[in-house]
Amino acid sequence: MNENRYHSWLNKHPSALETFDEMIVAAKGKKIVVFLDYDGTLSNIVPNPDQAFMSKKVYGFVKLDDIYYAGSHGLDIAAPFQCIGDPKFQNKAFDKNHRYTSLQFARYFDVLKEETNDIKGVMLENNKFCVSVHFRHVSDEDFPILEEVVKSVVDELEEFRLSEGRKVFEIRPDIEWDKGHAMEYLLETFGYGSSNDVLPIYIGDDRTDEDAFKAIKKRGNGYSIVVSSSPKDTMALYSLRSPSDVKKFLSRLVIWNSSSNLS
Repeated sequence: MNENRYHSWLNKHPSALETFDEMIVAAKGKKIVVFLDYDGTLSNIVPNPDQAFMSKKVYGFVKLDDIYYAGSHGLDIAAPFQCIGDPKFQNKAFDKNHRYTSLQFARYFDVLKEETNDIKGVMLENNKFCVSVHFRHVSDEDFPILEEVVKSVVDELEEFRLSEGRKVFEIRPDIEWDKGHAMEYLLETFGYGSSNDVLPIYIGDDRTDEDAFKAIKKRGNGYSIVVSSSPKDTMALYSLRSPSDVKKFLSRLVIWNSSSNLS
């Protein structure tokens, strides 16, 4: 990687660690709500998604029993002790006109599994509201075959769409819902929908996180932080180089928050 090119990119997307003190000025007197992607943000990218784990230190200062989880681009949302997913959106994904159900979606997963069985390196994930087809270990020679198979399956799904992330194809409901909508929905749930007393911080590394970055820009307040070790097109205002830097940033945020509550 050209370090000069990366440092030039940092002029547009400065390090959230190096500019932490400047960033935190806007947080005084406000409720900070942190949104975090997982794979590639809290955990390093690994060959098998099931092997992606946060470090023990992150577990230590993030109180996992008190956080909210959102999967499948925000379609599947759960609170610490209750489901807060909005039925208005979740049912629409599969039951519009009573034609699609999660069972039917599962059958398409089985079809994909059968159709891609002979393509070496393919890994499938059934995430309830999204099927992920990982091709990180698929050869350049086999990739066009995989792409054709996936697209042919999606063509049969009238109300599902195909998107591409970081070495992954994702099949999800074709509705107006993404990580940006999920973030806004959660803020509404917390009672901060139109509040000026909240400062949302979203940290992510993938193309799908750009929707959340756009949502923060549209709000006119909050911080969007992209995790990347190389220059990339992004709507994020700030950057961090790796999950290790994310851990450092979150640690500083926790320390700052604790000290500000004492003062």
